Amino acid sequence: QVQLVESGGGLVQPGGSLRLSCAASGFIFSSYVMSWYRQAPGKERELVATITTTGGGTNYADSVKGRFTISRDNAKNTVYLQMNSLKPEDTAVYYCYAHRFGAWGQGTQVTVSS
Repeated sequence: QVQLVESGGGLVQPGGSLRLSCAASGFIFSSYVMSWYRQAPGKERELVATITTTGGGTNYADSVKGRFTISRDNAKNTVYLQMNSLKPEDTAVYYCYAHRFGAWGQGTQVTVSS
């Protein structure tokens, strides 16, 4: 059974940083592309970042380029999202996504506010 569990969200001031983690189980993690999405209140879920199986390729939404970094540790079955220079508009629930299985985690809340 595919399972994705996010952690690391919280309340942070503008300009601050957070690192999100997503622990995967139930599939061969190293074989599949992974992504982070986010959904702000009243808005559609949007793609934030994607990483290839080896981590050699990444892609980002224009709104987070230069501030966020997606990475993965295949030995730990975990994908990360390092978020720097956070802005209030980054406030959302952040979800981990396994493309091959159409599987979502439960989400972790990120709130950027002074």
